[in-house]
Amino acid sequence: MDEVLRSAAGLVVIAVALGLIRIFRGSRDADRMMAVQLIGTGGIAVMLLLAVSGAGPAAIDVALTLALLAAFASVAFVKSAQPPRPAESRE
Repeated sequence: MDEVLRSAAGLVVIAVALGLIRIFRGSRDADRMMAVQLIGTGGIAVMLLLAVSGAGPAAIDVALTLALLAAFASVAFVKSAQPPRPAESRE
């Protein structure tokens, strides 16, 4: 069973490597951010697969930390991509 989980982790790493190509060739910032999210999700999947295959419970903690960082990165990107709001006039 460990061989199946490790080969699945290898396939996820290949998908993440393809995402790296999209980061460098992305035409828009949103394309690049989606590729970064793919890398984050792939990293989480690899860490969880390795944790189940025998790497230990510390790998689950690393995966959860990566998930938290990916969520914050998405929020930061959306905040930075929004146009500034006009200031309200006080009378």
